[in-house]
Amino acid sequence: MNELAIFGGTPVRSKPFPGWPQPNDNLKNKIIHTFENEGWGVGSATVTRFNERFADFQDAKYCITTSSGTTAIWVALKAAGIKAGDEVIVPPYTFIATASAVLMANAVPVFVDVEVETFNLDPELIEAAITPKTKAIMPVHIAGNPARMEAILAVAKRHGLVVIEDAAQAHGAEWNGTKVGALGVGGIFSFQTSKNMSAGEGGAIVTNDEEFANACFSYHNCGRVKGGQWYEHQHLGGNFRLPAIGAAMLDAQLDTIEIDIALRDKNRNIIDNALKDVPGITPVKMPNEVTMSANHIYLSRYDSTKFNGVSREAFFKSMQAEGVYTYRGYVPLYKENLFITNADEYPWLADRDYSTLHMPVTEKLCYEESIWLKQNHLLGTEIDTQDVIDAFEKVTTEIRKNPERFQDIGK
Repeated sequence: MNELAIFGGTPVRSKPFPGWPQPNDNLKNKIIHTFENEGWGVGSATVTRFNERFADFQDAKYCITTSSGTTAIWVALKAAGIKAGDEVIVPPYTFIATASAVLMANAVPVFVDVEVETFNLDPELIEAAITPKTKAIMPVHIAGNPARMEAILAVAKRHGLVVIEDAAQAHGAEWNGTKVGALGVGGIFSFQTSKNMSAGEGGAIVTNDEEFANACFSYHNCGRVKGGQWYEHQHLGGNFRLPAIGAAMLDAQLDTIEIDIALRDKNRNIIDNALKDVPGITPVKMPNEVTMSANHIYLSRYDSTKFNGVSREAFFKSMQAEGVYTYRGYVPLYKENLFITNADEYPWLADRDYSTLHMPVTEKLCYEESIWLKQNHLLGTEIDTQDVIDAFEKVTTEIRKNPERFQDIGK
């Protein structure tokens, strides 16, 4: 194996991985059809069609599209009856919107640590965080890998709590053969640019509960109600509707998403099988009940003790030089400046000090172990996939053989 690129050698890969999102003629034609024939906003047949198709794809009865995944969370929380001062249990290893939307609903995010092997909310820790003010649990299917839903739903049932799934990264993922999203009262999805289905921006809520669906419709549509008058407003809702052009883009992607899911899954399995034999690199574990992952991010863990103390940052720099862009991903949400709470802005959090939180698994993942690889690395050919494996093996082999070479890299 030749010299590492970071030390002047030839990189494993010099060309980019497949781009994402991927335009095609079907997508373009659907946009033009909507533009010319089906209206651009309220009442567009394109939005209605996509709502029906996406609900069916996610094994749900109802879908309400929204302007973003963030607004979808807010709408879902309000539709579920979350009021000012209520507590919502969330994991700290996720995108900021999972918790910031709780604040936007005047509610209180209560962080519960994650499992080290899955990166998902740890069901065994939930009950200790429940108080009389707890009203909801919001597990996140991180990287498109479903959280342990049976255990989470069982805790919720014992305590009379609602479960709202943050499936922003989990389009098409399955738990025990059923798509995620409507396993609880409802679940949200994101269609932001990086997601496995993209309209640039956008979101959706899916559910099997008609009452909840009608409440979501109201909160996302200026407080209007199904069957009511145009100027009849019963909730403090907003205009969080998805434009028809975005729905047309997403409708086209439903024609190809199963092909994309199968390709990502095939390539993830190939990489998993190769990396399981690389000491110090551990692919994310999926419970047996995960019958399909969306593979939005390829997650693994770096153990510096198996690499003579060489830092993860030195590993990242070396991988990036080889043309495979690995990076660390999230920081613990409770460490974000947003949660240095100001009682003038968040009076309902006046007695809560997030700065005292210490969640050992989340912090270990964020600061020491997590390795991220974006989903477009899973959309290529067998040669592309082998390049990912070759980069991992090339870099880790050299780190183990000559750790002293990496001491000043990544500092």
